[in-house]
Amino acid sequence: MNSKKSTFGLIFFTKKANENGECRIYSRITINGKSVDLSTKRIVNKILWNSAKGMARGTSKESLEVNDYLEQFRSGVVDAYQEAIIQQKPLTPENIRNTFLGQDEAAHTFQDLFNYHNEHEKQVLAKGTMKNYYTTQDYILQFLKKSKKPIGWDISQLSYKFIADFELFLRTFKKTDDPQPLNNNGVMKHLERFKKMINMAVTIEWLDKDPFVKHKLKFTSKERGYLTDEELAIVETKELESDKLNYVRDLFLFGCYTGLSYIDAVNLAPHNIAIGIDKEQWLITQRQKSSIPVKLPLLPIATQLIAKHRDDPRAISAGTIFRPISNQKLNDYLKDLASKCEIVKNFSFHLARHTFATTVTLANGVPIETVSKMLGHTKISTTQIYAKVIERKVSDDMAVLREKLNNVRLPTVKTNS
Repeated sequence: MNSKKSTFGLIFFTKKANENGECRIYSRITINGKSVDLSTKRIVNKILWNSAKGMARGTSKESLEVNDYLEQFRSGVVDAYQEAIIQQKPLTPENIRNTFLGQDEAAHTFQDLFNYHNEHEKQVLAKGTMKNYYTTQDYILQFLKKSKKPIGWDISQLSYKFIADFELFLRTFKKTDDPQPLNNNGVMKHLERFKKMINMAVTIEWLDKDPFVKHKLKFTSKERGYLTDEELAIVETKELESDKLNYVRDLFLFGCYTGLSYIDAVNLAPHNIAIGIDKEQWLITQRQKSSIPVKLPLLPIATQLIAKHRDDPRAISAGTIFRPISNQKLNDYLKDLASKCEIVKNFSFHLARHTFATTVTLANGVPIETVSKMLGHTKISTTQIYAKVIERKVSDDMAVLREKLNNVRLPTVKTNS
């Protein structure tokens, strides 16, 4: 909170006197219209108390002692207020009272929140997801540094303005090794992770309210890439000399015909293949990202690829169907594969998942509800982002309709001569 816009006040008052005419003196700390009462642990005779001035009247020894004590009390409260300003702590009457009493709770910093989040989530989230959180946390620390906020900045001071300023920082910040700033969706992903960490802080009561309440994440929708029938055929039939490139091509095609993500494909084990209700081979697993169960009948090409690789000694040693390969190496080889196939598209394993959703399933009339189930989605809207009905399917559907309406003749329109 900005101290220049804060109003601070301190008054003294008494409550009902006891049978001896003695009153306890209380103080009231008020900041921006909010107040908290605090006992001064001092007693005064009600005859000596001046309610209008909040002090003892006269120059008697008792009055002078009371007023001297209250002045020292006032000075201590003011010092606590000034300390809060210097340390950039939230300016609330409760915080000033606690500081004055020496009961000030330790501030929870961003680093405290990061440590708590990482400790509790690293056992739940995938390594790649945790890596993304580390990147977001680094951006937050860089923003604090640029904003000249202290390392021990208290997260209870978080506000909508902080979030808006951080968003602007993300949109304009340029890394030394990458002159291009983040695009809109990149900014939104960092804010989304930031918001999840803040929600955790609210849950564990490190924050009284969520500063993200009025902030809306605005992702830019974009067409998801996929391979057409023709491009998929090129990938399937291209002659490749490299053993590694052939393996990457097979793993990529497995993704095209199952819709599995990279991590789910490389972790697939023999026990994940079972005989389904139709007496055919089914793939039964769950998405590592969301733990959502995935059950789908295997298409012939996927079955052939499993049979081709499951006896590889490296796969057997790992206890998986496909031998291990890192996501980074896989994507590097996929770029080589794209070049070999002369396909100008951004090849990644996610492209295979999109291809399954569009070219392999939706374009062949598989209902979107079924596709959504096989992809492990909980909402149809998520599937609609991945799987756009391609133009060829629209053309085929309209061709059928055109044929049906071909013999329909328009009624003759009579005109007045």
